[in-house]
Amino acid sequence: MSELLAVRSTLRTQESQEDNEAMARGKLRIYLGAAPGVGKTYAMLSEAHRRVERGTDCVVAFVEHYGRRRTEVMLHGLEQVPRRELEYRGGVFTEMDVDAVLARAPRVALVDELAHTNVPGSRNAKRWQDVQELLAAGVDVVSTVNIQHLESLGDVVESITGVRQQETVPDEFVRRADQIELVDMSPQALRRRMAHGNIYQPDKVDAALSNYFRPGNLTALRELALLWVADRVDEYLKQYRSEHRVSAIWGSRERIVVGLTGGPEGRTLIRRAARLAEKGAGGEVLAVYIARSDGLTSASPKELAVQRTLVEDLGGTFHHVVGDDIPAALLDFARGVNATQIVLGSSRRKAWQYVFGPGVGATVARESGSDLDVHIVTHDEVAKGRGLPVARGARLGRARIIWGWLVGVVGPALLALLLNTVHLGLANDMLLFLAVTVAAALLGGLLPALASAAVGSLLLNYFYTPPLHRWTVADPKNIVAIVIFVGVGVSVASVVDLAARRTHQAARLRAESEILSYLAGNVLRGETSLEALLERVRETFGMESAALLERADDRAPWTRAGHVGFGRPVERPEDADVEVPVGDHLALALTGRLLPAEDRRVLAAFAAQAVVVLDPRRLQEEADQARALAEGNRIRTALLAAVSHDLRTPLAGIKAAVSSLRSDDVAWSEEDQAELLEGIEEGADRLDHLVGNLLDMSRLQTGTVTPIIREIDLDEVVPMALGGVPDPAASVELDIPESLPMVAVDAGLLERSVANLVENAVKYSPGGEPVLVSASAMSDRVEVRVVDRGPGVPDEAKERIFAPFQRYGDAPRGAGVGLGLAVARGFAEAMGGTLNAEDTPGGGLTMVLTVRAAGPHLEPQAAQPAQPERHASC
Repeated sequence: MSELLAVRSTLRTQESQEDNEAMARGKLRIYLGAAPGVGKTYAMLSEAHRRVERGTDCVVAFVEHYGRRRTEVMLHGLEQVPRRELEYRGGVFTEMDVDAVLARAPRVALVDELAHTNVPGSRNAKRWQDVQELLAAGVDVVSTVNIQHLESLGDVVESITGVRQQETVPDEFVRRADQIELVDMSPQALRRRMAHGNIYQPDKVDAALSNYFRPGNLTALRELALLWVADRVDEYLKQYRSEHRVSAIWGSRERIVVGLTGGPEGRTLIRRAARLAEKGAGGEVLAVYIARSDGLTSASPKELAVQRTLVEDLGGTFHHVVGDDIPAALLDFARGVNATQIVLGSSRRKAWQYVFGPGVGATVARESGSDLDVHIVTHDEVAKGRGLPVARGARLGRARIIWGWLVGVVGPALLALLLNTVHLGLANDMLLFLAVTVAAALLGGLLPALASAAVGSLLLNYFYTPPLHRWTVADPKNIVAIVIFVGVGVSVASVVDLAARRTHQAARLRAESEILSYLAGNVLRGETSLEALLERVRETFGMESAALLERADDRAPWTRAGHVGFGRPVERPEDADVEVPVGDHLALALTGRLLPAEDRRVLAAFAAQAVVVLDPRRLQEEADQARALAEGNRIRTALLAAVSHDLRTPLAGIKAAVSSLRSDDVAWSEEDQAELLEGIEEGADRLDHLVGNLLDMSRLQTGTVTPIIREIDLDEVVPMALGGVPDPAASVELDIPESLPMVAVDAGLLERSVANLVENAVKYSPGGEPVLVSASAMSDRVEVRVVDRGPGVPDEAKERIFAPFQRYGDAPRGAGVGLGLAVARGFAEAMGGTLNAEDTPGGGLTMVLTVRAAGPHLEPQAAQPAQPERHASC
């Protein structure tokens, strides 16, 4: 008992905390406009003055008047919280100081331009995120936003104005506002306000009027704003009706419900409803199909799909509702969506069928009441009958049908021969013939059972009903018995056949649902293997092969985006046994056998899923291409920067030295001449090093580095890599054991890689600390370690130092263009190795170059050699 009380106390505490949080949260009011200049900020400031006059603690957290005199005047008399100043790219910008507003803790804060992007370094990236913090702290916020800044309308606004809005605010944040007020103004009035200089500076008025502020643009944006607010009002209305349990229909907006049966008359009804909706302001069409709860229906799925497409093309929505009482379900749906009209088709039933009831249309009209108008629309299918589903024997299988006919025709004859020898009486004879009829129905369906009943009744009349061996019946009771026998036989046969068809239909629907569930699961799990999907198609339908074909346009040849299976390859959709078009330029092609029409619905779902799988692959390929282009552009930009500075510096030194030597104004001594020549040689060497790495990086970017893999010893290559290091005996220490296995590398590429690593390590090593180059074997790999005692590199920068044109820390531009490590890693990966950076114990950086050890697995490669020509890191 005490534990139960404790739990209840905890729950009450949690509920109290949640209630307090809901009460403490501030309220958000938004002034929404169609375009700049409609008066959102002015309306917000007017509201602030009204609240201040009522004694409300209201402050201006951030309002920008942009030099508009009337807006600036409205700021007078309102307390303004000082803004926060931020430096960015050499300029000083001001943003809302969220901490200052929270410290001031006003009752109401005015925050202009809700979609604004804050300057980097601000508390939040977006101003609406600042507003979130104020609301969470219990501060009421009044803000402004234009319709073009709503995130979901970005594409629509771009198509109207030709301008893509970079500053957006999530729709959900705006929708959660406690109050949204539309600040509306006609396009003509807004353009006059613009022309008078009340919005932009005079030098910008002409450009604005001829571009963004064109009458068509403003009219379209105004319509967007009005429709968006109308939808918001509709949501409020639905919420109010739900909270107050209002079931009566309020005709605030024309909503027309179209009742569909799955018959061909549905298209006529949808078009008629669309015309009715056009006559009313903001009319909406909702098409609804009501299926029985057993899930079995005689409606055509293909026709329903066509009608769904039609109603969506006309701007309406399609709904699928389950209900056994169709009139009641239709009326419940109409009242649930606050519909004002219902459109139904005239009944397709024949005159005699009305004895079973008045029909759906009459029932709906009688029970709709005064708040729903019911339109009964005539069509071409009136009084033609709904038609019964045709029994398809093929559903039972060919063998069962044959046995059913044998039992239904031959069975009664064999039973008559047997009963001629054993007399059991007319009643027992009828039961036995009835058993044969039931057996025929179980095996072959309705038609064999009807044949069995007919043959059985004739045999009963001829052999067992007095007078015997005549087709006449003497006793009227026997006539009744024979009629009852035929009726019972036909009824049982019909029930058995219906049960068989329903079972088949249910099994098929179950199989289809499993397949569709599998496809939906693939989407949720993010499985994007096209081949796996095609293999599932092939297995599901028992086909030999499955292929997804695509082409760029109507004249381009077909190509296979994916293919599985065996048999002849499919080059065109016309060559396949089954073809399912997917749009204009895609087709799913299957070979092996022809499929019945009823299988194409599921096959179409597979085809749609194939497109869903193919689209991300295409997008990924396009993204990879774009990334490669962007990387290429970055490399080219960096190359231009390198040429403009790093290459020009040694050229300038060489030119100055040569000009000095050729000058006749100064008599240079032999020592001076030697010094100038030494400067020329150093500049040429530096140019040689720079150009060498630039060329190597270019080869790596274009993929033209093709290594020749050979077995060599490390001690033959590593010493040669030290040729570009000044005083290698003092600055580099080698530790290459003779017991190391041979390595499978390209000697030239390995030499260049090690040379760049060593020269980079020597560059950053302190004086008196030699760089250690060691090697060791690990399984089938050999590691070459270049160890320095320099400043080291933090973990987050270890990958960045391998990017082209990267210099770590404050390395001067004269230290090179930042390609040495990028070239070293590129050459290592070209040889099938790796290059990574590690911390040196005690301080410094260790470069670990891993290559393959030579062995029987080595496959020599014949290609153009990539020989080293220079040995310097830049």
